[in-house]
Amino acid sequence: MTGRTVTGARTATPGRLEELADGVFAYIQPDGGWCVSNAGILLEPGRGGGPVLVDTAATQERARAMRAALGGLTPESPRLIVNTHFHGDHTFGNAVLAGPGTVVVAHERTRTEMAAAGLGLTTLWPDVEWGGIELMLPDLTYRQGLTLHQGERRIELIHPGPAHTTNDTLVWLPEERVLFAGDVVLPGCTPFVLMGSVAGSLAALELLRKLDPLTVVGGHGPVSGSEALTRTEEYFHWLTELAAKGRAAGLTPLQLARETGPGPYGDLRDPERLAANLHRAYSELAGEELGHALDVVSVFGEMVEYNGGVLPLSHA
Repeated sequence: MTGRTVTGARTATPGRLEELADGVFAYIQPDGGWCVSNAGILLEPGRGGGPVLVDTAATQERARAMRAALGGLTPESPRLIVNTHFHGDHTFGNAVLAGPGTVVVAHERTRTEMAAAGLGLTTLWPDVEWGGIELMLPDLTYRQGLTLHQGERRIELIHPGPAHTTNDTLVWLPEERVLFAGDVVLPGCTPFVLMGSVAGSLAALELLRKLDPLTVVGGHGPVSGSEALTRTEEYFHWLTELAAKGRAAGLTPLQLARETGPGPYGDLRDPERLAANLHRAYSELAGEELGHALDVVSVFGEMVEYNGGVLPLSHA
Protein backbone atom coordinates (compact mmCIF):
# COMPACT_ATOMS: atom_id res chain seq x y z
CA MET A 1 0.00 0.00 0.00
CA THR A 2 1.43 3.38 -1.01
CA GLY A 3 -0.43 5.35 1.64
CA ARG A 4 -1.18 8.21 -0.76
CA THR A 5 -4.52 9.97 -0.20
CA VAL A 6 -6.12 12.04 -2.95
CA THR A 7 -9.09 14.30 -2.23
CA GLY A 8 -12.09 13.90 -4.52
CA ALA A 9 -14.37 16.58 -5.91
CA ARG A 10 -15.35 19.51 -3.69
CA THR A 11 -19.06 18.90 -3.36
CA ALA A 12 -21.43 18.70 -0.43
CA THR A 13 -20.78 14.94 -0.24
CA PRO A 14 -17.16 14.27 -1.28
CA GLY A 15 -15.44 10.92 -1.24
CA ARG A 16 -11.70 10.38 -1.09
CA LEU A 17 -9.30 8.31 -3.14
CA GLU A 18 -6.83 6.00 -1.40
CA GLU A 19 -4.10 4.54 -3.61
CA LEU A 20 -3.64 0.89 -2.60
CA ALA A 21 -1.13 -0.16 -5.27
CA ASP A 22 0.20 1.35 -8.48
CA GLY A 23 -2.88 2.71 -10.24
CA VAL A 24 -5.30 0.93 -7.88
CA PHE A 25 -7.55 3.32 -5.96
CA ALA A 26 -10.35 2.82 -3.47
CA TYR A 27 -12.98 5.56 -3.61
CA ILE A 28 -14.13 5.77 0.01
CA GLN A 29 -17.33 7.57 1.00
CA PRO A 30 -17.61 8.30 4.72
CA ASP A 31 -19.54 7.48 6.82
CA GLY A 32 -20.25 4.18 5.15
CA GLY A 33 -23.83 3.73 6.39
CA TRP A 34 -26.98 2.94 4.44
CA CYS A 35 -26.56 3.89 0.75
CA VAL A 36 -23.12 5.49 1.26
CA SER A 37 -20.97 2.97 -0.57
CA ASN A 38 -17.37 2.58 -1.65
CA ALA A 39 -16.06 2.04 -5.16
CA GLY A 40 -12.80 1.40 -6.97
CA ILE A 41 -10.83 2.96 -9.82
CA LEU A 42 -8.21 0.89 -11.64
CA LEU A 43 -5.89 2.63 -14.09
CA GLU A 44 -4.01 0.64 -16.71
CA PRO A 45 -0.46 -0.04 -15.46
CA GLY A 46 2.14 2.07 -17.21
CA ARG A 47 -0.45 4.19 -19.01
CA GLY A 48 -2.60 5.75 -16.32
CA GLY A 49 -5.58 5.47 -18.64
CA GLY A 50 -8.09 2.83 -19.71
CA PRO A 51 -9.88 2.98 -16.36
CA VAL A 52 -11.95 0.16 -14.92
CA LEU A 53 -14.44 1.09 -12.19
CA VAL A 54 -15.73 -1.16 -9.43
CA ASP A 55 -19.26 0.08 -8.63
CA THR A 56 -20.51 3.66 -8.86
CA ALA A 57 -22.70 5.44 -6.28
CA ALA A 58 -26.25 5.93 -5.04
CA THR A 59 -27.20 9.47 -6.04
CA GLN A 60 -26.55 11.67 -9.03
CA GLU A 61 -24.57 14.12 -6.89
CA ARG A 62 -22.37 11.41 -5.41
CA ALA A 63 -21.78 9.87 -8.85
CA ARG A 64 -20.78 13.28 -10.21
CA ALA A 65 -18.33 13.67 -7.32
CA MET A 66 -16.80 10.30 -8.19
CA ARG A 67 -16.62 11.29 -11.86
CA ALA A 68 -14.72 14.46 -10.85
CA ALA A 69 -12.33 12.36 -8.75
CA LEU A 70 -11.76 10.09 -11.75
CA GLY A 71 -11.14 13.16 -13.89
CA GLY A 72 -8.37 14.19 -11.51
CA LEU A 73 -6.57 10.93 -12.35
CA THR A 74 -7.19 10.55 -16.08
CA PRO A 75 -9.14 12.34 -18.83
CA GLU A 76 -10.32 8.99 -20.19
CA SER A 77 -13.81 7.59 -19.65
CA PRO A 78 -14.12 4.12 -18.11
CA ARG A 79 -13.57 1.18 -20.42
CA LEU A 80 -15.47 -1.05 -18.01
CA ILE A 81 -17.70 -0.70 -14.96
CA VAL A 82 -17.99 -3.79 -12.76
CA ASN A 83 -21.08 -3.91 -10.51
CA THR A 84 -20.55 -6.10 -7.44
CA HIS A 85 -24.29 -6.72 -6.97
CA PHE A 86 -27.64 -5.23 -7.90
CA HIS A 87 -28.30 -2.79 -5.05
CA GLY A 88 -28.83 0.76 -6.22
CA ASP A 89 -26.24 2.34 -3.95
CA HIS A 90 -23.63 0.48 -6.03
CA THR A 91 -25.25 0.83 -9.45
CA PHE A 92 -27.41 3.96 -9.73
CA GLY A 93 -24.38 6.02 -10.78
CA ASN A 94 -23.56 3.81 -13.78
CA ALA A 95 -25.05 6.20 -16.32
CA VAL A 96 -23.28 9.22 -14.80
CA LEU A 97 -19.85 7.53 -14.82
CA ALA A 98 -20.15 5.79 -18.18
CA GLY A 99 -18.79 7.35 -21.34
CA PRO A 100 -19.15 6.43 -25.00
CA GLY A 101 -18.42 2.74 -25.36
CA THR A 102 -18.27 1.94 -21.63
CA VAL A 103 -19.27 -1.68 -20.96
CA VAL A 104 -20.97 -2.59 -17.67
CA VAL A 105 -20.08 -6.08 -16.40
CA ALA A 106 -21.79 -8.09 -13.66
CA HIS A 107 -23.07 -11.51 -12.65
CA GLU A 108 -26.00 -12.66 -14.77
CA ARG A 109 -28.42 -12.43 -11.84
CA THR A 110 -27.29 -8.87 -11.15
CA ARG A 111 -28.77 -7.78 -14.46
CA THR A 112 -32.00 -9.68 -13.74
CA GLU A 113 -32.35 -8.27 -10.22
CA MET A 114 -31.45 -4.72 -11.28
CA ALA A 115 -34.15 -4.79 -13.94
CA ALA A 116 -36.71 -6.17 -11.48
CA ALA A 117 -35.86 -3.69 -8.70
CA GLY A 118 -35.69 -0.62 -10.93
CA LEU A 119 -35.42 2.50 -8.80
CA GLY A 120 -37.36 0.97 -5.92
CA LEU A 121 -34.61 1.73 -3.43
CA THR A 122 -35.47 5.42 -3.68
CA THR A 123 -38.88 4.79 -2.11
CA LEU A 124 -37.29 3.58 1.15
CA TRP A 125 -35.63 6.97 1.70
CA PRO A 126 -37.91 9.51 -0.05
CA ASP A 127 -36.15 12.48 1.58
CA VAL A 128 -32.81 11.69 -0.07
CA GLU A 129 -31.91 13.91 -3.04
CA TRP A 130 -31.49 11.10 -5.53
CA GLY A 131 -31.29 13.38 -8.56
CA GLY A 132 -32.00 12.38 -12.15
CA ILE A 133 -31.00 8.72 -11.89
CA GLU A 134 -31.18 6.63 -15.04
CA LEU A 135 -30.95 2.86 -14.68
CA MET A 136 -28.07 1.43 -16.74
CA LEU A 137 -28.09 -2.37 -16.81
CA PRO A 138 -25.02 -4.57 -17.37
CA ASP A 139 -24.09 -5.18 -21.00
CA LEU A 140 -21.93 -8.24 -20.29
CA THR A 141 -22.76 -10.93 -17.75
CA TYR A 142 -21.05 -14.07 -16.50
CA ARG A 143 -22.10 -17.10 -14.43
CA GLN A 144 -19.20 -18.43 -12.30
CA GLY A 145 -16.10 -16.41 -13.06
CA LEU A 146 -14.57 -14.07 -15.60
CA THR A 147 -11.04 -12.80 -16.17
CA LEU A 148 -10.55 -9.23 -17.39
CA HIS A 149 -7.22 -7.98 -18.75
CA GLN A 150 -6.18 -4.35 -18.27
CA GLY A 151 -2.82 -4.18 -19.97
CA GLU A 152 -0.54 -6.35 -17.81
CA ARG A 153 -3.04 -6.45 -14.94
CA ARG A 154 -5.33 -9.44 -14.41
CA ILE A 155 -8.71 -8.75 -12.82
CA GLU A 156 -10.59 -11.81 -11.60
CA LEU A 157 -14.36 -11.61 -11.20
CA ILE A 158 -15.56 -14.37 -8.86
CA HIS A 159 -19.14 -15.29 -7.98
CA PRO A 160 -18.98 -16.84 -4.48
CA GLY A 161 -22.56 -18.10 -4.42
CA PRO A 162 -25.26 -16.55 -2.21
CA ALA A 163 -23.68 -14.26 0.39
CA HIS A 164 -24.75 -10.62 0.74
CA THR A 165 -27.12 -11.28 -2.18
CA THR A 166 -27.55 -14.14 -4.65
CA ASN A 167 -25.55 -12.25 -7.29
CA ASP A 168 -22.37 -10.97 -5.64
CA THR A 169 -19.13 -10.40 -7.53
CA LEU A 170 -15.73 -10.37 -5.83
CA VAL A 171 -13.14 -8.33 -7.74
CA TRP A 172 -9.71 -9.81 -7.10
CA LEU A 173 -6.37 -8.43 -8.23
CA PRO A 174 -4.04 -11.42 -7.67
CA GLU A 175 -0.74 -9.64 -8.34
CA GLU A 176 -1.53 -6.70 -6.06
CA ARG A 177 -3.43 -8.93 -3.58
CA VAL A 178 -6.19 -6.32 -3.43
CA LEU A 179 -9.78 -7.48 -2.99
CA PHE A 180 -12.85 -5.38 -3.74
CA ALA A 181 -15.38 -7.44 -1.78
CA GLY A 182 -18.58 -5.51 -2.41
CA ASP A 183 -20.99 -5.94 0.49
CA VAL A 184 -19.80 -9.46 1.28
CA VAL A 185 -17.44 -7.68 3.71
CA LEU A 186 -18.44 -4.44 5.48
CA PRO A 187 -15.63 -3.27 7.78
CA GLY A 188 -17.04 -1.36 10.74
CA CYS A 189 -20.64 -2.04 9.68
CA THR A 190 -23.13 -4.73 10.62
CA PRO A 191 -23.27 -7.41 7.91
CA PHE A 192 -26.52 -7.63 5.96
CA VAL A 193 -27.83 -10.85 4.40
CA LEU A 194 -31.58 -10.28 4.08
CA MET A 195 -31.26 -10.99 0.33
CA GLY A 196 -28.41 -13.47 0.65
CA SER A 197 -27.32 -16.20 3.02
CA VAL A 198 -25.64 -16.72 6.39
CA ALA A 199 -24.17 -20.12 5.49
CA GLY A 200 -23.30 -18.83 2.04
CA SER A 201 -21.50 -15.84 3.55
CA LEU A 202 -19.39 -18.17 5.69
CA ALA A 203 -18.52 -20.19 2.58
CA ALA A 204 -17.62 -17.00 0.75
CA LEU A 205 -15.38 -15.90 3.61
CA GLU A 206 -13.60 -19.26 3.50
CA LEU A 207 -12.94 -18.61 -0.19
CA LEU A 208 -11.57 -15.16 0.64
CA ARG A 209 -9.22 -16.71 3.20
CA LYS A 210 -7.78 -18.89 0.45
CA LEU A 211 -7.20 -15.84 -1.75
CA ASP A 212 -5.19 -14.33 1.13
CA PRO A 213 -5.77 -10.63 0.36
CA LEU A 214 -3.36 -8.03 1.65
CA THR A 215 -5.94 -5.24 1.32
CA VAL A 216 -9.73 -5.51 1.53
CA VAL A 217 -12.07 -2.81 0.23
CA GLY A 218 -15.55 -3.50 1.53
CA GLY A 219 -18.68 -2.09 -0.02
CA HIS A 220 -18.98 0.27 2.98
CA GLY A 221 -16.59 1.30 5.75
CA PRO A 222 -12.83 1.90 5.80
CA VAL A 223 -10.16 0.05 3.86
CA SER A 224 -9.08 -2.96 5.88
CA GLY A 225 -6.94 -6.06 5.95
CA SER A 226 -7.72 -9.69 6.70
CA GLU A 227 -8.99 -8.73 10.18
CA ALA A 228 -12.26 -7.68 8.51
CA LEU A 229 -12.74 -11.28 7.35
CA THR A 230 -12.20 -12.55 10.88
CA ARG A 231 -14.70 -10.14 12.42
CA THR A 232 -17.31 -10.95 9.78
CA GLU A 233 -16.88 -14.70 10.32
CA GLU A 234 -17.22 -14.24 14.08
CA TYR A 235 -20.44 -12.26 13.59
CA PHE A 236 -22.04 -14.96 11.46
CA HIS A 237 -21.08 -17.76 13.86
CA TRP A 238 -22.58 -15.73 16.73
CA LEU A 239 -25.71 -15.03 14.66
CA THR A 240 -26.16 -18.72 13.83
CA GLU A 241 -25.94 -19.79 17.47
CA LEU A 242 -28.26 -16.98 18.56
CA ALA A 243 -30.86 -17.89 15.95
CA ALA A 244 -30.82 -21.56 16.92
CA LYS A 245 -31.46 -20.71 20.58
CA GLY A 246 -34.14 -18.15 19.78
CA ARG A 247 -35.98 -20.43 17.38
CA ALA A 248 -35.90 -23.26 19.92
CA ALA A 249 -37.38 -20.88 22.51
CA GLY A 250 -40.24 -19.98 20.16
CA LEU A 251 -39.18 -16.35 19.69
CA THR A 252 -39.74 -14.50 16.45
CA PRO A 253 -36.69 -12.87 14.84
CA LEU A 254 -37.86 -9.43 15.98
CA GLN A 255 -38.50 -10.60 19.55
CA LEU A 256 -35.07 -12.20 19.66
CA ALA A 257 -33.41 -9.10 18.23
CA ARG A 258 -35.09 -6.89 20.85
CA GLU A 259 -34.07 -9.22 23.69
CA THR A 260 -30.49 -9.45 22.45
CA GLY A 261 -29.67 -5.94 21.30
CA PRO A 262 -26.41 -5.57 19.38
CA GLY A 263 -24.66 -7.91 21.81
CA PRO A 264 -20.89 -8.01 21.34
CA TYR A 265 -21.20 -6.04 18.07
CA GLY A 266 -22.44 -2.75 19.45
CA ASP A 267 -19.51 -0.93 17.88
CA LEU A 268 -20.73 -1.73 14.35
CA ARG A 269 -22.87 0.70 12.34
CA ASP A 270 -26.52 -0.02 11.55
CA PRO A 271 -27.33 -2.48 14.38
CA GLU A 272 -30.98 -2.70 13.24
CA ARG A 273 -29.78 -5.16 10.59
CA LEU A 274 -29.79 -7.83 13.29
CA ALA A 275 -33.56 -8.23 12.91
CA ALA A 276 -33.19 -8.86 9.17
CA ASN A 277 -30.22 -11.17 9.55
CA LEU A 278 -32.15 -13.28 12.05
CA HIS A 279 -34.94 -13.72 9.52
CA ARG A 280 -32.37 -15.11 7.11
CA ALA A 281 -30.84 -17.36 9.77
CA TYR A 282 -34.30 -18.68 10.72
CA SER A 283 -35.02 -19.42 7.05
CA GLU A 284 -31.88 -21.51 6.78
CA LEU A 285 -32.55 -23.32 10.05
CA ALA A 286 -35.97 -24.24 8.60
CA GLY A 287 -34.19 -25.90 5.68
CA GLU A 288 -35.12 -23.35 3.03
CA GLU A 289 -32.86 -22.92 0.03
CA LEU A 290 -29.93 -20.54 0.51
CA GLY A 291 -30.91 -17.16 -0.89
CA HIS A 292 -34.61 -18.04 -0.85
CA ALA A 293 -36.60 -14.82 -1.36
CA LEU A 294 -37.97 -13.29 1.85
CA ASP A 295 -40.51 -10.50 2.24
CA VAL A 296 -38.05 -7.61 2.09
CA VAL A 297 -40.61 -4.85 2.68
CA SER A 298 -42.07 -6.57 5.75
CA VAL A 299 -38.65 -7.30 7.24
CA PHE A 300 -37.49 -3.75 6.57
CA GLY A 301 -40.52 -2.66 8.59
CA GLU A 302 -39.30 -4.83 11.46
CA MET A 303 -35.92 -3.13 11.30
CA VAL A 304 -37.76 0.17 11.73
CA GLU A 305 -39.61 -1.30 14.73
CA TYR A 306 -36.33 -2.52 16.23
CA ASN A 307 -34.99 0.98 15.67
CA GLY A 308 -37.73 2.46 17.86
CA GLY A 309 -40.00 3.31 14.94
CA VAL A 310 -37.33 5.44 13.30
CA LEU A 311 -36.28 4.84 9.69
CA PRO A 312 -32.64 3.73 9.52
CA LEU A 313 -30.53 6.77 8.80
CA SER A 314 -29.13 7.27 5.32
CA HIS A 315 -26.64 10.03 4.54
CA ALA A 316 -26.95 9.48 0.78
